[in-house]
Amino acid sequence: MGAEEAAAVAEVLESGQLTMGPKVAELEAELARVCSVEHAVAVSSGTAALHLAVLALGLEPGDEVILPAYTFPATANVVALAGARPVLVDVDPRTMNLEPGRVYDAVTPATRAVIAVHLFGRPLDWEALQSAVPAELALVEDAAGALGARWRGRPCGGLGLMGCFSFHPRKIVTTGEGGAVTTSDEELAGAIRRMRHHGIEPHGSFEIRRPGTNYRLSDIQCAVGIPQLRRLDDLLEARRRVAEGYTERLAGLVETPSADEGDTHGWQAYVVRVDRRDEILAALRAQGIQAQIGTYALHRLSAYRDEGPFPGADAAFERALALPFHTKLTEDELDRVAGALTTAVSN
Repeated sequence: MGAEEAAAVAEVLESGQLTMGPKVAELEAELARVCSVEHAVAVSSGTAALHLAVLALGLEPGDEVILPAYTFPATANVVALAGARPVLVDVDPRTMNLEPGRVYDAVTPATRAVIAVHLFGRPLDWEALQSAVPAELALVEDAAGALGARWRGRPCGGLGLMGCFSFHPRKIVTTGEGGAVTTSDEELAGAIRRMRHHGIEPHGSFEIRRPGTNYRLSDIQCAVGIPQLRRLDDLLEARRRVAEGYTERLAGLVETPSADEGDTHGWQAYVVRVDRRDEILAALRAQGIQAQIGTYALHRLSAYRDEGPFPGADAAFERALALPFHTKLTEDELDRVAGALTTAVSN
């Protein structure tokens, strides 16, 4: 972020319309264009996007939603908060994405939807997922880290019935906090717009037919995101260069991330797979290198401990190591991280 974002925020401040103004619609139009969908609805976070997408499905108690056992907990939490049952399914420990064959096995008469995560920006095999489930099931993309990613040339966030994005600072486009739901279904888009604004009907006298929330995103935040969306290709290319720099240095030392042939990785994070992850993480941090774990194996958390076992999720959780990753990393800094990782792995 820089002068362009600062100028856009200044414009909003000078206008006096800080929320529910034209910048929200402007950001939504840009995101819909990027994702090749008819509608985008800006909301206050990626979690809010997931929550509203699930609520828009009209799930009832006893309905089941299939989702990966290895993902950020929000993916499951929103299902539970909507009164439905999250059904965890194991992941491929190599891709760290859902295994479509296991999704097929998990479908029951109570299954209403699948939330498919493009984890860390790697596109899920969408064709395999579609083939694994009945056509009437709703396929919702958790594309929180996959803005700019493409499956066989098609943008993530435009593959399923709805796509859910996050604009957290760790993402390729950020509004500080924020998110959005994308869809080509006009009825779903309308429902999400109402629910983000207390459930208020947009036309006629004041009316609420179904209770909603306050999940709005302000014009100030949208102003920060719009210039980034317009230069998304450049931002993605910059992240790709950093990812390639890591891969050149680390190939053969650890298992490095990639996308399937014909796909475009979104590079929300650069997550390698390595044995003795916790020991190596501690060694990197001891040298001032702020590496992190990948994400969470949900069945290891108290809220979801009755699920499982999930050996793929366990392997992903125990081996995933997220390296420092942003577009201002220099060649010397990449050398430093790679050198420290080489030493830690070799010891």
